[in-house]
Amino acid sequence: MAAVQKFYEVVEERGETRLRRKRKMCPRCGTGVFLAEHKDRFSCGKCGYTEFRKNE
Repeated sequence: MAAVQKFYEVVEERGETRLRRKRKMCPRCGTGVFLAEHKDRFSCGKCGYTEFRKNE
């Protein structure tokens, strides 16, 4: 159960209980694969997709 709490949060809206994803999903692999969070980028361990963070 502890692993589920890292990736999802329980939200109640309009009387319904739903799970909301906390992390980004991989656009290539689909909704079941999360992107790893690094200091300067997000990356997928399955397909190698990478998104770089913008320096602000």
